[in-house]
Amino acid sequence: MKINKVLNNNVVVTTNQHGQEMVVMGKGLAFQKKVGQNIDEEKIEKHFALQDTGTSEKLNQLLQNTSDKYLDIASEIYEYARSILPYKLNDYLYIALTDHISFAITRMKEGIQLKNTLLFEIRKYYKKEFEIGLHSLDIIEDYTGIRMNEDEAASIALHLVNSQLSGENMEMAVQVTDVVNKVLNIVKYHYKTELDENSINYERFLTHLRFFTVRFLRKENMEETIDDFFYEQVQNKYHHAYKCTEIIATFLEKNYSWFLTKDEMVYLTVHIHRVTYRQKED
Repeated sequence: MKINKVLNNNVVVTTNQHGQEMVVMGKGLAFQKKVGQNIDEEKIEKHFALQDTGTSEKLNQLLQNTSDKYLDIASEIYEYARSILPYKLNDYLYIALTDHISFAITRMKEGIQLKNTLLFEIRKYYKKEFEIGLHSLDIIEDYTGIRMNEDEAASIALHLVNSQLSGENMEMAVQVTDVVNKVLNIVKYHYKTELDENSINYERFLTHLRFFTVRFLRKENMEETIDDFFYEQVQNKYHHAYKCTEIIATFLEKNYSWFLTKDEMVYLTVHIHRVTYRQKED
């Protein structure tokens, strides 16, 4: 293999026997090497193929400002996730994870820990991705000696979810966007108001709708956990929001043959109530 591009002393871009662009890593792999020279294959420690030709340039820009140790971490997380998840991951995940981990560790060293406000939703609706996120904390600790909390596991899980909805899964991403927009329009029409798109409640609602839609598209069933008493409590306490949820349920059933469970009705109702906090329940 010959060097196509040197990203730093330990990382180069090359082409494999199938004409596929690859990132190859190894200690001192590119030290005093130039484009066109052969790669010392005995020094290769890790490698991965790139489908997107623009990814190597983005990696180049990223590695100018961060250690390639974080690329090693991202690569290990990527390979572990790929062995667990049933869908293909987008190449850009390498960049997203490298950037996120580098920034997160910098914050931790400075004593800054950010809460992931979507932790509950991610843990509940994306169990596999969240479990990978938890395992990723072990990988990060092995490399850096720093132990991160579940908020970071949820952030890593969200990167996996975003990777799923790109590239070859663009059709699903389009469907998710279409359904989410239609549900948001139902809420706006029902309350005859615009939603505050800068609020955290709007962000939570949007994420819930997205997860909710992906589960239906993937035909994943949600485990029933809510009893009749709690269901009736929510129905009575947030009756305006519940009416809106009923309209959404009818819309989804009629247009997509999706049937909402009691759990889904409750979660939608609570999110709708929160995102329309300026409206009075009547």
